[in-house]
Amino acid sequence: MLLRSLLFVPGDSEKKLAKAEGTGADALLLDLEDAVSQERLPVARGLVRDYLTSHPRDRQQVWVRINPLNTPLALPDLVAVMAGQPDGIVLPKPLNASDVLQLDHFLSALEEREGIAFGHTRILPVATEVAGALFSLNTYAGCSARLAGLTWGAEDLATSVGASTNKKDNGEFDDTFVLARSLCLLAAAHAGVQAIDTLSVDFRNSELLQADVKRARRQGFSGKLAIHPDQVSIINQGFQATAEELQHAQRIVDAFAQAQGAGAVQLDGKMVDKPHLTLAQRLLANNPRI
Repeated sequence: MLLRSLLFVPGDSEKKLAKAEGTGADALLLDLEDAVSQERLPVARGLVRDYLTSHPRDRQQVWVRINPLNTPLALPDLVAVMAGQPDGIVLPKPLNASDVLQLDHFLSALEEREGIAFGHTRILPVATEVAGALFSLNTYAGCSARLAGLTWGAEDLATSVGASTNKKDNGEFDDTFVLARSLCLLAAAHAGVQAIDTLSVDFRNSELLQADVKRARRQGFSGKLAIHPDQVSIINQGFQATAEELQHAQRIVDAFAQAQGAGAVQLDGKMVDKPHLTLAQRLLANNPRI
């Protein structure tokens, strides 16, 4: 299942946790990292575990963002929340796939302890938050069967490189961050997992978000992080294929089926070849019929 919208929810806010289920997000990312002070972590861990235990998963996945593995906070985060059987763990600030492997080992042990089916818990690295991570994004391919996707972060990367902002004067991402975004997309494709675009911090600007989602989907991303509930419906709609798109994709598939092994076919006066067929099949597989 592709996750179109992934909404961050502060793990120490009972009010926001209570409202999260009604947002329509495909996945909730209960946050124990940036949104929670270290002093509040014990409270947040308990609230997150309780939410995981009581929240049904038939319509919405629930993930947890833990603290980075190179801190003493990550393992206590995992020990505290795994009893609630999260659908996945968001891994912040990894350097390379070795961090995913280390987390994989932790999860295997904790799944055994909690009686959770082996491999149930997936992993989503925020793969570009430290400068050195950009040089080894190719290592994620084949690193773990738990790897569900790759996403990227611009805020922490700016801190890592010492940039005062990640944007140009016109509001677009500056060159370093465009590079990080592109490399994340390519690394996800190389690994055969979902590419998830980073969040849009200006959560009140719906027009900007719509443009961001449209551009992301056109480029190959299939989901996006959200920081505010108002962003969820825009993201969901933007990453949902239209009836016209699905109908066109089905016509491509049907045309190749009728062509009986031909490498290219004509459709609406245009030549369509095997890459178009692959995209059409992927679109139909990842989207319910409308």
